[in-house]
Amino acid sequence: MHTIPISSLTFFASSLLLLLISTIFHPCAATIPRKLALLQTPATVLKYHKGSVLIGNITVNILWYGHFTPNQKTIITDFINSLNARLPPAPSAASWWQTTRNYKGGQRRIQLGKQIVDEKYSLGKTLKDSHLIYLATKNKGFNEISLVLTAADVAVNGFCMNRCGTHGSTRVNKGHNFAYAWVGNSVTQCPDQCAWPFVQPVYGPKVPPLVAPNGDVGVDGMIINIATVLAGTVTNPFDGGYFQGPATAPLEAVTSCPGIFGSGAFPGYPGSVLVDKKTRVSYNAQGVKGRKYLLPAMWDPKTSTCKTLV
Repeated sequence: MHTIPISSLTFFASSLLLLLISTIFHPCAATIPRKLALLQTPATVLKYHKGSVLIGNITVNILWYGHFTPNQKTIITDFINSLNARLPPAPSAASWWQTTRNYKGGQRRIQLGKQIVDEKYSLGKTLKDSHLIYLATKNKGFNEISLVLTAADVAVNGFCMNRCGTHGSTRVNKGHNFAYAWVGNSVTQCPDQCAWPFVQPVYGPKVPPLVAPNGDVGVDGMIINIATVLAGTVTNPFDGGYFQGPATAPLEAVTSCPGIFGSGAFPGYPGSVLVDKKTRVSYNAQGVKGRKYLLPAMWDPKTSTCKTLV
């Protein structure tokens, strides 16, 4: 199971890092720096480990666990539908997703599949990993991703402590392995950690937060994390794809580019992004139905760099 570490959504950059010097580090939060030094760090390189990746037509099935408003659901489903939309022009969610074509296997076309709603919290409001896998089995299939989304009032083991989402794979009844992912709505639990840069963090540089493009801090934060787990799942679904580091805690397509949303990003600053002149919302990708989204940088195998849309 591969997690989206909280640190990957907050205070890091890629090739040039502003490293925190003379500080005491906490495993789940950045610290207030005493001194900043600009140091050159080695380039990120994700190695292909000769295992399976997901290619071709890939279906994303969603299980909504807990209460989501119709508008929240639409923001998320519109995002998934935007990943293969021909319009609008770049920068768009589709142009962001096209970077996955540079990984082994080429084109990957995401399509929205079936949706299951569990508003009655059938497993309660406190979930373990085993619960997430159980829920994911309800939407499993070959070359499909079973995406479990938990509402703001659902606590998940490790959520806000060391992760904002996760993806993995499992086998049921001696069948084929299937890929699953989970992302939670952090708005009432830890928006400063899992919905950054839409909320000013408790620790670290006090850069003003960006305005959420769809007016929902929790769900706009979920979009960042959904994008992260989808990219990680298609390029490393069964632990033998693209990653750096140990297979049990890998850096993947997006988690290898933490905290980067636009050019000039550095720790605590997401980079230069677009701002709507009328609404003042921040974004870097256009979607269907006039949607706007803020999407994280993705590692590009062609250039071995973290690629941003703007």
